[in-house]
Amino acid sequence: MIEDRTADIQTLRDRVAQISEYLHLDAKRIDLAALEERTTAPDFWDDQSSAQQVMAQASGLRDEITSYESMMADLDEIEVANELAVADDDADLAAEAAASLADLKKRANDLELASWFTGEFDAGDALVTILPGQGGLEAQDWAEMLMKMLTKYAASRKWKVDVHDAPDGVELGIDRAVFTVHGRNAYGMLSSENGVHRLVRISPTDEKKRRQTTFARVEVLPVLPDTVELEIRDEDLRIDVYRSSGPGGQSVNTTDSAVRITHIPSGLVVTCQNEKSQLKNKETAMLILRSRLYELEEEKRLAELDALKGERQQISFGSQIRNYVLYPYQLVKDVRTGVETGDVNGVLDGDIGEFVVGYHRWRVSGEQAVAVGADED
Repeated sequence: MIEDRTADIQTLRDRVAQISEYLHLDAKRIDLAALEERTTAPDFWDDQSSAQQVMAQASGLRDEITSYESMMADLDEIEVANELAVADDDADLAAEAAASLADLKKRANDLELASWFTGEFDAGDALVTILPGQGGLEAQDWAEMLMKMLTKYAASRKWKVDVHDAPDGVELGIDRAVFTVHGRNAYGMLSSENGVHRLVRISPTDEKKRRQTTFARVEVLPVLPDTVELEIRDEDLRIDVYRSSGPGGQSVNTTDSAVRITHIPSGLVVTCQNEKSQLKNKETAMLILRSRLYELEEEKRLAELDALKGERQQISFGSQIRNYVLYPYQLVKDVRTGVETGDVNGVLDGDIGEFVVGYHRWRVSGEQAVAVGADED
């Protein structure tokens, strides 16, 4: 007996239609048409930076609209396939329709997630910094594990990753990591990882094989577009050049191309050493410095820890957002959302989509509850 999936198809159709309302697709079609009209102007490419921003904005709008339209078209095809499978008792066609429906549900999740990103920088690139915390040398190893987890997750979404700084630790792992993730909604999505991550495992460096608790902090900031004005005076900067050392002994530069920039008024220090040229390292370091100075300005303006990164806490017990337990049992659990899984290896291999979606669903639910409370007041 072939299972009739008509009800499931209609449920998904209603859900996709509701998501389209959240995304304001009709308004975005108008915005896209206006942007495309601008690209036809004879002097459009005279200002390369402005033109690229317009093209990127148009591409993002076009992707959202196309995603919705293709999903609706695929739903029509699945509906027809389901009807034929039921009518003809065709098991192969039914299996094909079921697989297509499952894939469409995943695409709906991504589309729904995009509707939650309404912040100024949510749709843009992310600047990620990973810092070891309590746990000594093991914290450096944990920092490297987190770096691999996040870069593999980025790769699974076909995002581009540029590593700017990831010097080796004293004996294992890394001293820190700074990298940029380029992709649609990269900052919005990766903000779920912002905070302290706690690892519990048997220490690989302890001869007595005792259990070790280790911490590392992940900081996620937006890469600021050029349209954001931020004054950085040359006289406020101290720029040092030194010999770089690639992570893991790979791609080690033998020239003094690494750059360290110190912003004297704030005390912020930014380093970049993974680019091939000193000039490129300096340009990248300045981009990182802009994002961090913007964060400081937000703190001053709001008179509280900035909303971009959440509350800054010590990298120690009690401050973690997520626990990764490898011993005496295996479990990864997000403290904020309650999302958990026993597939620790999968998570550390970059399969964190469930945690990303769970965090944003939790965040949006909280924002909606606050909004309802304000309306009632």
